[in-house]
Amino acid sequence: MKKFLLSIVLVFTFLMPSALSASEHEVVHAANTAAPAPYKERSVTDLFAGLFKTTGLNAILFPKDGVKNGRGKEMTKFAQSGGRVIMFIIIFLLFYLAVAKGFEPLLLLPIAFGGLLANIPIANMTGPHGMLGIIYDMGIANEFFPLLIFMGVGAMTDFGPLLANPKTAILGGAAQFGIFGSLVGAAMLSQSGIVEYSLKQCSAISIIGGADGPTSIFIATALAPEMLGAIAVAAYSYMALVPVIQPPIMKALTTEEERKIKMVTGRQVNKLEKLLFPLVIIILITLLLPDAAPLMGAFAFGNFAKESGVVDRLSNEMQNSLINIVTIFLGLGVGGTLQADKFLVAESLGIMVIGLLAFAAGTAAGVLMAKLMNKFSKEPINPLIGAAGVSAVPMAARVVSKVGQEYNKSNILLMHAMGPNVAGVIGSAVAAGVLLSIFK
Repeated sequence: MKKFLLSIVLVFTFLMPSALSASEHEVVHAANTAAPAPYKERSVTDLFAGLFKTTGLNAILFPKDGVKNGRGKEMTKFAQSGGRVIMFIIIFLLFYLAVAKGFEPLLLLPIAFGGLLANIPIANMTGPHGMLGIIYDMGIANEFFPLLIFMGVGAMTDFGPLLANPKTAILGGAAQFGIFGSLVGAAMLSQSGIVEYSLKQCSAISIIGGADGPTSIFIATALAPEMLGAIAVAAYSYMALVPVIQPPIMKALTTEEERKIKMVTGRQVNKLEKLLFPLVIIILITLLLPDAAPLMGAFAFGNFAKESGVVDRLSNEMQNSLINIVTIFLGLGVGGTLQADKFLVAESLGIMVIGLLAFAAGTAAGVLMAKLMNKFSKEPINPLIGAAGVSAVPMAARVVSKVGQEYNKSNILLMHAMGPNVAGVIGSAVAAGVLLSIFK
């Protein structure tokens, strides 16, 4: 029986080709016997002309209508040509600041390189299947990378100076005036008709005043993703320029006698206080501002892991490998949004101006609050430490210490400035939660 069935299968298989219909046989025969298409001779000039049409130089010199960027949005001829050239100039300026001047190179360098790749014609690096597009969708569009950065920052943060002198938290809060002041300023500028910002966009822009790059990216992604590139570049550029922007403001708002003030060494903070502090923060966020939970949750977890002392391997990874890897991806992904059709518009240029004013206002508010506190405090407070209320950690605290030593070489303000500095990190995250709760 088995042999019989096997023979039937073999016969059926052998006869299959003959089961084709007559018309199908004709199609197969025609396909097999059709003459090949005649080869068209092309000159060397034609070959080189065809090659030139595939180059980026041709795309820049001869822009066309209907060309779309990686996300399917049609680009103007200016964005395809002169706009790209301008973006290359801006990008090389960022390279200069990162490499030659050392301004925030860990972030400005990958951001600039991402911008360089994003403006290459034809390559479509920012599309859903391009390298930059994949990075953007993987961790920026879903706000994941900023949270990982906050986790690493938390693992590197020491709340000891803040706990030793809790009233310095007021300075971190005062510096957030830059955020809410710039929110009002952006709204007023929009009302004037010079630029057009929605309230969500005004909120996303305002966070630059806190000088907090990851929070700026987090808010921009949630409220105004179309402005992410300009907001991120503004935030990190002003963080990098802290040593340039802050000292003139600090000196203008204080007297020489105030800059020479020596502060009393704070008390020793025990381990239990440091261990409980991140948990207290989370409880307060739970009760009062759940919208700030993503940022503060990641921050508190990193800090709790460090202060617990039982997971040093995890804490070290957060402080080193994790934050370094995420910084690479975050920088490249943000740089991918620095395309001419998005960046070279009046709204983006307005962001740079508002961001600078917001950062200056935050610095000034912190210094003025410190001056006021010094008037009523039993222990002397050097007003310079108020400038550290912005959350550019630890650069703002270092700048405060440097300016203080210019007027009194024995005056060590670094640890005193770290109190308002870490309070500024918390303050900017809380401000972000407030804005999300109102405008999301």
